[in-house]
Amino acid sequence: MSFKLPDLPYERSDLEPRVSLRTMDFHHGKHHQTYVDNLNKQIAGTKFEGDTLETIVTESEGGIFNNAAQVWNHKFFFDSFSPSGGGHPQDELARAIERDFGSFDKFREEFSRAAVTLFGSGWAWLVKTSKGTLDIIQESNAGNPIRRGFSPVFTIDVWEHAYYLDYQNRRPEYVKALWEIVNWPLVSSRF
Repeated sequence: MSFKLPDLPYERSDLEPRVSLRTMDFHHGKHHQTYVDNLNKQIAGTKFEGDTLETIVTESEGGIFNNAAQVWNHKFFFDSFSPSGGGHPQDELARAIERDFGSFDKFREEFSRAAVTLFGSGWAWLVKTSKGTLDIIQESNAGNPIRRGFSPVFTIDVWEHAYYLDYQNRRPEYVKALWEIVNWPLVSSRF
């Protein structure tokens, strides 16, 4: 099986001004594409050739894992946004957020803190645990919560390539801007 760069569910310019076309060209068009290309090269002739992306993320190590997880993580991330997004969920996910964090505002504050304070590069994740509760975790580098038995619900990419062209070193501004474009119906469907 050969992987290809997943299409975006919107045009690259649709998330402006929160995420610029220039950033999307680099982040999706170059970085995400490079992970796909590297993964295809690395799995050729290995036991992972022909496996699903989830299997590779769960079972591989080293460079194969890094590229597979980055392909998976980026698709999950890009799919989480919409030019008409923002607000907050209005369904079962909303009730779970209130149950597990006290309120949507407290959840947003805790999640933003996790994204902003992650040292170096990586991901902040909202996950569903095996007990059905929600938790916020940080994963460095290509870390993916499915390897730890969690079900991912939402993520924010805090690798510098995700925001540096638009926000330079102002990660808190980038995180704040993303809340305005979250596709809550899609995110809620993951819960």
